[in-house]
Amino acid sequence: MQIEDVRRLLVDRLGGGPRPPSPEAARAVIALLARPDTLGPLVRRLSAGDQDLTDCTRLSYRHVLGFDKLLLLGGAPRYMLRVHLWHGGAGPAPEDIHNHRCAIASAVVRGRVRMECYEPVAHDPADGPPPGAWGDGLPAVAYRETIDGPGGAWRLHHVGAARLRLTGDERFGAGSSYGLDARALHRVVSEEPTVTLFLETAAQRAVTDVFAPVRSNGGAGRPDPPPKTPLATAAYLAELDALARSLGY
Repeated sequence: MQIEDVRRLLVDRLGGGPRPPSPEAARAVIALLARPDTLGPLVRRLSAGDQDLTDCTRLSYRHVLGFDKLLLLGGAPRYMLRVHLWHGGAGPAPEDIHNHRCAIASAVVRGRVRMECYEPVAHDPADGPPPGAWGDGLPAVAYRETIDGPGGAWRLHHVGAARLRLTGDERFGAGSSYGLDARALHRVVSEEPTVTLFLETAAQRAVTDVFAPVRSNGGAGRPDPPPKTPLATAAYLAELDALARSLGY
């Protein structure tokens, strides 16, 4: 599949009307694109420089959680198609529970991930302090996250105390995929080398919700994440080349 064929597929499947695409529509297209016989040729063409690399490298960086986030195709405001490369082992910090500005979908190309899903626990202050323990929700500190434009810095704005209830804990291996609506609270864990194909759809709101679980010592303060540092072109191309070879291309 040629690069322009992939772009047309994304536009056709996600639509261009006023209604945002559904998580299921996003999941269906990402599952198709993540097939080795589709993703392999696409990544090989990109690694060979078949398109302008300026925007791809500008929006590709080492995420604060330790995985590499590579932009394959930018089609803002309709979509952004990325590869996430998890290098294995525990990251520098556990991922905070969060949602997104848009419906998203992800497909596991290699390795595996575990995804936890959550919902807020309502608590009436008149009932006194909320009970402890996981059975009554995970204590957390809530933030609203904004971003200074495409590729810009993240900003965290403190909201207050919160409690979250675990509603699902699922494993996804190679060949599996999922879609989530913009407000679905979740966090993803990967402790082995893993490759995922990740699709962002049209933005539905300007902020995301972030919940930092309270640590055993009672702390949960979160400074603003460090600025994004774009990957060097050579590093970007080397990672694409290694991925293409691992897919047989």
